[in-house]
Amino acid sequence: MSALRSILTPAATLRLLLGWGAVVVLSGPLLAAPAAAPLLLGALAAIVGVILVCAFGVAHEAEHLARRLGDPYGSLVLTLSIVLIEVVLISAVMLGPGDHTAIARDSVMAVAMIILNAVVGLCLLVGGLRHRSLAPNRAGTTAYLAMLVVLVSLAFALPAVIGDDGAYTTGQVVVVVALTVVLYAFFLVRQMGPQAEDFREVGPPVDGAPTRPVSVVRVIAEHRTEVLLRAGLLVVTVLPIVLLSHDMAALLDDGLGRVGAPVALAGVLIAMIVFLPESITSVRAALRGEIQRVSNLCHGALVSTVGLTIPSVLVIGMLTGQSVVLAESPANLLLLGVSLLLTVTTFTAPRVTSVHGATHLAVFAVYGLALFS
Repeated sequence: MSALRSILTPAATLRLLLGWGAVVVLSGPLLAAPAAAPLLLGALAAIVGVILVCAFGVAHEAEHLARRLGDPYGSLVLTLSIVLIEVVLISAVMLGPGDHTAIARDSVMAVAMIILNAVVGLCLLVGGLRHRSLAPNRAGTTAYLAMLVVLVSLAFALPAVIGDDGAYTTGQVVVVVALTVVLYAFFLVRQMGPQAEDFREVGPPVDGAPTRPVSVVRVIAEHRTEVLLRAGLLVVTVLPIVLLSHDMAALLDDGLGRVGAPVALAGVLIAMIVFLPESITSVRAALRGEIQRVSNLCHGALVSTVGLTIPSVLVIGMLTGQSVVLAESPANLLLLGVSLLLTVTTFTAPRVTSVHGATHLAVFAVYGLALFS
């Protein structure tokens, strides 16, 4: 009971009540589009406020788990909890009524540009300004980047070349799903086992971190109650964020439509909100000089997003007879290629500085320009 009281604090309880109360109150026919302008703006402001409160709670629990489990395990808990919930929601939309042939492509593309450029760029900028330069663990970051080059190419580029109207044929789906699942599973096994050291910080310990990594199995055995309670609290605090972001999609589409904004902007804003907890945690890590944790959170999240979402929607499409359009536009493929090339250049450098962060933010600004063109 003492462990429960120390983890489920009054602040954590308040965040849970606020988050789940908002899911109940702000969902349903009351705010069904089209809504009156004052109600629309008020609802959006309330949702964003609740999401911010919950996001800081998620970041708090994630940091406790990271300190207890160490990387890459601590970062994986946060990454997989958010990504798995996102995959379930995208799959639910595909299984629902309506035409959603491009939802996976649009969602994952938005996540890729946000993570590779907006979040990473901000982290490198603030981290570089505070610490002058940072040294990532290049063995780990290059493993992420190798995965991203292959997975992103399979997801967005190859279907434009060999697919049928931007979608893989049934035979191609089987091969692509098998390759993606096997590659992602192999990566996770290596990351959590023999190559775990590649995903830890290099240099002197930060903020009193242990000088020698302790076996995660031993840590869980010794602190099982704390780890389970914090992981459970993290998940139930993340879930309202994801549910609210998707519940407000129709309202956001309605509001952006009234001001003449492009439809794709709604997907970008929702993706930013879904990954807000991870973004907050990444910026905090950058301010402490933990550049490898930034990579674990950001690049690990994108590897998991592509590695889990694309196979899931392809299998659903094959079983339900839906066409899953994955091929991206030439402009988005160009920006994605530039983002990957810039990421490789940045994270294979011996020292990463604020200049690298500024270049990533510039690419994200160009992506914003492309959205409105």
